[in-house]
Amino acid sequence: MNPSMEKRAVHIITRAGFADEVVKVARKAGAGGATIINARGEGRRHELFLGITIDSEKEIILCLTDAATSIKVMQAIQEQVGIDTPAHCIAYSIPVEDIVGIDLNL
Repeated sequence: MNPSMEKRAVHIITRAGFADEVVKVARKAGAGGATIINARGEGRRHELFLGITIDSEKEIILCLTDAATSIKVMQAIQEQVGIDTPAHCIAYSIPVEDIVGIDLNL
């Protein structure tokens, strides 16, 4: 496949309440749209309060882009809302072979 035609799914995980800000950063970097999913996360360390596990609320933002745009989106996420910011974002991308239901015109 031609690298310029390669599609990527960018997954961005952020603390709850930061999805709108993260989507703005992704759009400014070239993403056309996003899907936001509410989630909860548990890392290596989790907090207990009175014997009850406290889950950390998360939001997952999914974007479909071309390969070049996925790099720009991930760089913008790292620089503006990355792990060392209050949004505490991490991002990764995976290749997408087929898409139905939408026309990305990538």
